[in-house]
Parts: sequence; structure tokens; C-alpha cells
Amino acid sequence: MTTESFRSGFACLVGRPNAGKSTLTNAMVGRKVAITSDRPQTTRRVLRGVVNRPQGQLVMVDTPGLHRPRTLLGERLNDQVRETWVSVDVVGLCIPADQSVGPGDRFIATELSQLRRKPIVAVVTKTDAVPKAVVAERLAEVSELGDAIGIEWAEVVPVSAAAGDNVALLTDRLIAHLPEGPVLFPDGEDDATTLEVAVAELIREAALDGVQDELPHSIAVVVDEIEPREDRPVDRPLTDVRASLFVERDTQKAIVIGKAGSRLKQVGTRARREIEELLGVPIYLDIRVKVAKDWQKDPKQLRRLGF
Repeated sequence: MTTESFRSGFACLVGRPNAGKSTLTNAMVGRKVAITSDRPQTTRRVLRGVVNRPQGQLVMVDTPGLHRPRTLLGERLNDQVRETWVSVDVVGLCIPADQSVGPGDRFIATELSQLRRKPIVAVVTKTDAVPKAVVAERLAEVSELGDAIGIEWAEVVPVSAAAGDNVALLTDRLIAHLPEGPVLFPDGEDDATTLEVAVAELIREAALDGVQDELPHSIAVVVDEIEPREDRPVDRPLTDVRASLFVERDTQKAIVIGKAGSRLKQVGTRARREIEELLGVPIYLDIRVKVAKDWQKDPKQLRRLGF
């Protein structure tokens, strides 16, 4: 393979919360890289997945949605987003087809306009959710947004991650804007996210399902151990996964655990299936629920939780 025609580099999809960034990232990579939820600000970690094509290697970076911060955690998540914008080779701005272009989109587009000489692709997401006429309206709004902000879109691509429409096209167009270069991750290696972070996110996704509105932002997960059990036969492996799930108050701890531990059992069952698929072996999952009072506002506790 020669490097003259092969392209490699990093891209990220940005946008306001619930613009479909994580779902689209997963669809492009071809498997779950980022957790998804209908709740805003689900994504907290900068996660990476690798897309291999004959013409290039694209490393997709999933970032939190840029939002108005209410806590120190929110400020740090916004900092993560902006740091990622600067470091990647191409940025995709996601604007959902089922909502008109609004102040949040204009704010993010204005921020992106400060990135000089970096290709910016406008991505109209969720096109399966609206009629074609509405998609056309949104594409016109995106064009007007670029003119108003002073961004010359490198591409404008309508996509549906749910239906698979134009996902491959978007992947190809992002690769086309990468610099020429060698393979960044070896053949067969399709994940650039650490195992502990990936497992922690799967547990958090399971814990987010069905909880009360005020609880999701208070949940954080840290993986304490991923260790193959030594006394198992070769044909019956088992890996121990131990994790701590943190909330901010005792009342929240009771919600997560549920009556007689019923809800925590549901969380464990769902998370275990996902983790076993990720690791490729059966696991024993031990989740301990702990209280870290007001951790979203405490610098020391934020560092302890990896933020």
C-alpha cells in the first residue's frame, strides 16, 4: 500500500444535544462506539471508533453535545468538545431534519467558523423522520446558515442513521477531506477507545434507561477491574468486571438500586449482555452503587471520576 493515494486522520461530528451524533457515529463505524439515549447530554467521554476503507482510514471521535453549562462538569465537557474540534482533520456539523435551524445551531456554527482552513461538512440528520419536502427546507436553511455565518461548507450531506441512507456516502466524503497518510491503527484493530471507558459507558447506558428526569446527569461509572478469572478451564472462560456507579444523593442511590435490588439487577442484566458482546467472553458483573455528594460541582471528585 502506498501513502500517495491513501488518506488517514480524525473526524468528529458536533452539534447541539440530541442532534443524532452518537447514533450516526455508531452507524458509520458499523458497531456501537458511543452510547445513545433520548436524553440530552448522554455522551460525556470523547470516544473513538475506526472505519477502514480501501482508500483510507477514518477515526471517528464522538464528543458531548455543546450546551449551556450549569455545573463544573458541563464546563469541562464543553472544553472537551472545543479541544477535539482543534485536533481533528475534518468536522461534521449535525443539524436534525426534524427541527428547524435554531439559535443553538447558529451558536455552534459561529464557533466552528473560527477554525481556519479546516473542512466543515454540514450533515442533516434524521431524514427518515420527516417528508422529503421538509428535508429540502432544512437543506435550504443550512445553506442560508453557512452564508450568514461565513462558512463555505465542504459538503452538505443528508443522512439517516436509522435507515442507513447516505451513511456510506458521508463516510467516503469525510475520508476524501483527510490528509494523505499511513494507517494509524493496524488492520483488524477497529477501536481506539480504552476498554475500561467502553465498559463504563455501557453500564451507564443501562443505568440511564427508564430513570427519572433529574437523575441521568448525576450518574457516573468507573470500572475498577476487568480481570480473567484464573481458576477457569480453557473452554469455559469467565472475566470478572467490577464497577462503581456514583450518584450524588442517598435518594438517588435508592432509585438506582430499586426495591429489593430489582432495578440494579435489570441494569446488570442489560449491561452484561453488551459487555459480553464487546469482550467476546462470559463475564461476572459486580456493580456497587455509591454516593459522591454533588460530584458534578466538585473539582476533586471530577478528577477522581475521570473528568
